[in-house]
Amino acid sequence: MAHKQAVFQLTLRSNPKQIRRVETFLHKINRVAHLDEIQLHKLMVSLTEAVNNAIVHGNRLNETKKVVVQCKLLPEWLVVSVTDEGRGFKLDKVRNPLRKKNLLRNSGRGIFLMRTLMNKVEYEMGTSGVEVRLWLDLRK
Repeated sequence: MAHKQAVFQLTLRSNPKQIRRVETFLHKINRVAHLDEIQLHKLMVSLTEAVNNAIVHGNRLNETKKVVVQCKLLPEWLVVSVTDEGRGFKLDKVRNPLRKKNLLRNSGRGIFLMRTLMNKVEYEMGTSGVEVRLWLDLRK
């Protein structure tokens, strides 16, 4: 199903209480995107994890640093980017949450969930922050 193109943006302070704004933001997008319940849920979980990672791990809860969420609605894809002002991380150092020794750890699940729920997840480590792009295929 073809959708008209649109861009949405949300800027958050690096405070975990800001995460609740993600749901309102996604409902605003969905008025144009018309996602089904499963797509919306996958996007909600993935975006919440990406924003949480940006606030906690990227910006280290420093409220002077911002997290910018931008959503591009393309004809066949919905692409959401989350950009923080952190120093980045090494993707290969993130522990696999499914390994027995990591099952009870509090971290490591966010990236796993994003990769599982989204069609594609990309990371760009820049000099002034990290950008995570979540791709949801709208053709399915």
